[in-house]
Amino acid sequence: MATQSPFSLVGEAFEKFATNTQAPVWVVDESLNRVILFLNHVISREPEAQARLARQKGRCIQLQWQDKHLQLAPSAAGLLERVSSRPFDLKLTLTDSSPLNMAAALIKGEKPGVHIEGDVQLAAEVNWLIDHVRWDIEEDLAALFGDAAAHKMASFGRQAVNAMQSFVRQKAPGHSNDKAAP
Repeated sequence: MATQSPFSLVGEAFEKFATNTQAPVWVVDESLNRVILFLNHVISREPEAQARLARQKGRCIQLQWQDKHLQLAPSAAGLLERVSSRPFDLKLTLTDSSPLNMAAALIKGEKPGVHIEGDVQLAAEVNWLIDHVRWDIEEDLAALFGDAAAHKMASFGRQAVNAMQSFVRQKAPGHSNDKAAP
C-alpha cells in the first residue's frame, strides 16, 4: 500500500495557501526594494560585475514569474535600479510555477528553468553575473562580529546548507533510499 509523504501534504497546503493569499501591494513593493538593495550590495563588492553592468547602462531587464514582473536597469555606476513601464531589452521568465520546486532546485545548486527573450549580449552579461558573482557572507559577518566568530558562523551555515541539500536530494522524485537486495 502506497502512503503519501507528509512533506507532500505540507507542500500542497503551502501551494494552496500561496495561491489563495495576496500580500498587500506595499509589502510586495518594499520587499522588492530590499532585494534590489541586497543585490546591489553584493554587486558593489565585485568591480568586474559593476563594470559589466555599467556597459549595459539604461537597458531594461524584465524578470517575470507567472503574472508578476519586475523591471531593472543597470545604472552608470554598475548597480541595478528599479524601473517601470518601459519596453524590455531582455525578458527572463521563470518557467516553473511552483515556488517550492524552485526553492528545492536552488537548494540543490541548480538553476531554475528560464525562458529567455530579447538581446543576446545582455543575456550573456546577466548569465555571467549569475555564474560568477557570489555573496561573501563571511566578509559581512566579520565586519559585524570579527573574523573568528564570522568564520565559525559561516562554517556552521555551510554545514547546515550541505545537510539541507543532502535531505532535498534524498526526497527528490526519482531518488530511492531502497537498497537492492544482494
